[in-house]
Amino acid sequence: MATETSLVTKLGIATVAMFGFGFALVPLYDVFCEITGFNGKTAGKYEAVESQQVVQRDVDIQFLSALNGSTSISFKPNNRSVRVNPGRTYEISYRVSNPHERPVVIQAVPSVSPQLLAQYLHKVECFCFNQQLLQPGETVDMPMRFVLDQEFPEEYAKLSLAYTLFDVSEQFPDLIAGAQLASNN
Repeated sequence: MATETSLVTKLGIATVAMFGFGFALVPLYDVFCEITGFNGKTAGKYEAVESQQVVQRDVDIQFLSALNGSTSISFKPNNRSVRVNPGRTYEISYRVSNPHERPVVIQAVPSVSPQLLAQYLHKVECFCFNQQLLQPGETVDMPMRFVLDQEFPEEYAKLSLAYTLFDVSEQFPDLIAGAQLASNN
């Protein structure tokens, strides 16, 4: 009997440990991708260096958007592409619209292709740094300011920056409830 209790306890601990590891895997993977540039993820917020020298050569950046799952939120870049010079700060924006009659919370996740170029794209300001609350029927232009590093490899003249938009409303029930309460007043 003591052996069975010991086995059940060990299996219970193993189950909880596996669940905890699975839960922690997503943030660990995100950190790994930010550090290595793996999967085209870019690093977090970049502090602009005003003394960075502008390189006089053109690089075309294509902006893409995608929706995760079956969300009916509208999401697209206001500029499909921009020609930039490494070392100079640029600003573009993405337009998002909430057609629902309820507030939603969204999160955008960036990806750069070719992925080895992710380390050269520095975001100074980005809507992807935080979750965004959209009221029912609201349309917003969300800015993204960036600098292409002056060390951008000369053998490349193009890169793509894609954002995948996730509806994360279920993860923020208090924020949704507060928005609904505010709209009812």
